[in-house]
Amino acid sequence: MKTVESDLQEDIVSKGSIPITIISGFLGSGKTTLLNHILTNQKGIKTAVLVNEFGEIGIDNNLIIKTEDEMIELNNGCVCCSINGELLEAIEKLINNNKQLDYIIIETTGLADPLPVAMTLLGSELRDKTRLDSIITLIDAENFNNIILQSKIARSQIIYGDILLLNKCDLVSNKDIEETLSKIKEIKNDARILKSIKGKIPLNLLLSVGLFETDAINQNSSNPNHSHDHSHDHSHDHSHDHSKKENKKIEDFLSISFQTKKPFSLRKFQYFLDNQLKDNVFRAKGILWFSESERKHVFHLAGKRISIEDSAWEGERNNQLVLIGKELDQEKILSQLNSCIEN
Repeated sequence: MKTVESDLQEDIVSKGSIPITIISGFLGSGKTTLLNHILTNQKGIKTAVLVNEFGEIGIDNNLIIKTEDEMIELNNGCVCCSINGELLEAIEKLINNNKQLDYIIIETTGLADPLPVAMTLLGSELRDKTRLDSIITLIDAENFNNIILQSKIARSQIIYGDILLLNKCDLVSNKDIEETLSKIKEIKNDARILKSIKGKIPLNLLLSVGLFETDAINQNSSNPNHSHDHSHDHSHDHSHDHSKKENKKIEDFLSISFQTKKPFSLRKFQYFLDNQLKDNVFRAKGILWFSESERKHVFHLAGKRISIEDSAWEGERNNQLVLIGKELDQEKILSQLNSCIEN
């Protein structure tokens, strides 16, 4: 008896060329959660994952469920610009080293426009070996607000998304969902929208769907109302022997990275969250080590919602944290984080 999974596997294999899905979506929308859902539930599909992050510390690499399939992290901050050459080289390497490779998924940073990624794939020699299957754009139902609506990048993610996945629907009311859907349709009136909780959608609705249309991309990219502008500010500063701090800036969003090989005090970090962390930090994620605990703690902040989950440590213990927001006082935030270190 055939299953949905076996039908999906047959569909992927029968088409010959390797399908590529781009996972897009604004800061904190749940891209890595969706990726983990796919990797956990795929059956008989050998998938390679390429991850790009905004910030010098690769947090997502530690948050993605490990499988036997290959994963390459593209940690240059913006997958849509200087990294394009590296992206193509990584895909070429994956194909050459994995003759049984069935699928490739590219997870972009929350501050990446998916259009240049798609155009890079279409304009390369990889067209004979791969096919761009779809762009999936996740939207945070709880934190879809005017700040996001004003962002050119967030609007581009919606415009070029073949599938718009309205995620975290369990955290808002039906009225809020309808209001968000109305705002989305003002940006893209013919949007294909799916609703989800923690990215849980049947894989046959996400993979090998064949929804990417070159004509639609060309039409939208030639629209005079759409512009692609990515100015980058990269600076590096290593003034502490026990910590690392670096930042990147795209469209007025600043990323601050912090890491130390010393543990935090749980009490001090809680004080930082309750009294020092400002509303202009829209996204934060990290791997945390507290002196009071033997466990590894995975930290997420999206909008005003904070979550911390624990698991067993593997490898060397340290603290790694990335914060993204607007008008951030970098020196002040780094000083506050240094103050969280257990003396």
